[in-house]
Amino acid sequence: MAYESTAVKKPVNLSVNSDLLRQAKELKVNVSQVLEVALASQVKRLREAQWLEDNKEAIDAYNRHVEENGLWNDAWRDALWSGKEL
Repeated sequence: MAYESTAVKKPVNLSVNSDLLRQAKELKVNVSQVLEVALASQVKRLREAQWLEDNKEAIDAYNRHVEENGLWNDAWRDALWSGKEL
């Protein structure tokens, strides 16, 4: 799930390593933008991990089904590559 990039910006108080902040300012780094990009990346990663956890049972069931029965197109794929007719 992406985030609403046009949502209103909200001020926050953060604690940041003072030397790192000093260097970033010297280099004219837009700290807010860097934080937003990093935060969006972290949120995406955590949402993906949560989705995998939430859907683990279904994914495992599907994988078991494929392992036991193969894919639905196995015969078609094998025939196509071997030149056989179905």
